[in-house]
Amino acid sequence: MEELWSPPAPEVAEAIRSLCQRILADTDGLTDALAVPARTAEDDPNLLSDASLAEEDRQLNRADVVQWLTANIQEPGRRVAPYIGTRTSAYIRDLVSRGITPDFAEGWRAALPIAWRRWLEECSVYCEDRDLLVEVLDVSAQSMVQYAIDSVSALREAMFAAATGDADADAVAVIQLIANGAPLTQDFAEGRLNYRMSRWHVAVVLWSDEFQRVGALDEVVAAVRSKTAGRNALVARASATARWIWLSGSAVPDPHQIEEAMARAEEIHAAVGRPGYGLEGFRSSHQDALAAQAMVVRLGSDRRFTAYAEVELIDALTKDRSTARRFVTKTLGPLAEADEELRETLLRYVQCGFNTTRAAASLYAHRNTVERRVTRANNLSTVKVENNPTHVAAALLVLEFVPDIVAAPFS
Repeated sequence: MEELWSPPAPEVAEAIRSLCQRILADTDGLTDALAVPARTAEDDPNLLSDASLAEEDRQLNRADVVQWLTANIQEPGRRVAPYIGTRTSAYIRDLVSRGITPDFAEGWRAALPIAWRRWLEECSVYCEDRDLLVEVLDVSAQSMVQYAIDSVSALREAMFAAATGDADADAVAVIQLIANGAPLTQDFAEGRLNYRMSRWHVAVVLWSDEFQRVGALDEVVAAVRSKTAGRNALVARASATARWIWLSGSAVPDPHQIEEAMARAEEIHAAVGRPGYGLEGFRSSHQDALAAQAMVVRLGSDRRFTAYAEVELIDALTKDRSTARRFVTKTLGPLAEADEELRETLLRYVQCGFNTTRAAASLYAHRNTVERRVTRANNLSTVKVENNPTHVAAALLVLEFVPDIVAAPFS
């Protein structure tokens, strides 16, 4: 690339190299600080609401941070070439196929001040000499701003290239229109997707946390197709690390067939929406599945199969993580950190309508054992189950889904 400014003096170059090495050790912390402002500034609701795309956007931010830091370790203070790697290219193709056109320039405008402030903080600690500080800031400012300009240009070129070469973009764009509530007719949707709408639908989101393991996604898709033979299935590549699936039939599809199909793929997660009928059911079940996925990602849960019908209350309770933590601790008190067996027994007892015999059968335990556990758990709980079973059950459900919610402090 053409150099637009003079190279720094040796002592300035060495200072920049040392500063970049210090920050590189905390790449994830800086990435987290940049992610939300940058993504919000891009201001596309489809990008903001999809957990898989949001994670890919975060990885793009991380790649940008690493690229600038490592380039300045190798050649301090020089112009840095934008990073458009395999994962970035796949992410761009996913955006194009979904009809998403984020404003990359606005994203950089939001992220750059945060990155620059972190850089200033490190410079103020490292550069005790005033003249050295001025030179470091002068050179690094030019490098950082030019990197933002070059990166926006490269991303726009990649978007254009992807838009002119994606043969599947039309079908995915129709799915996106349906998901967003566009006024499409059922006949139009069926014709473009080759998928019947006048049936019951169950939507599924499959995803992996690891880009390197995405090949397993398509293996699970094949297993789902095999397991649900006789039903119509629509599969869309939602992102490099996610697939959208709709299963349909004259009767409501059984979502637990999906859980069975993914039994051996330990690195894959699935979120399933509630069943729905027709075009509206296609849309609403998909929205449920996306909400379940977003909740799993938001809470950092390792749960592999999540049906939204079973966790809708948890989703509502945990929108604000610190509030959820406070609710659990104030409701359960010492029980929140007691033996898991006690909590499971008390929850099952409530779910079985306070019927000890049914709870014992579901837990494969003796009735007397269940009675002892329930009594002990209730004694530990701040709110007694007989006084407010709804709150106790809700708190236990949150704790079941996120076992470390009490122990782990929230940012």
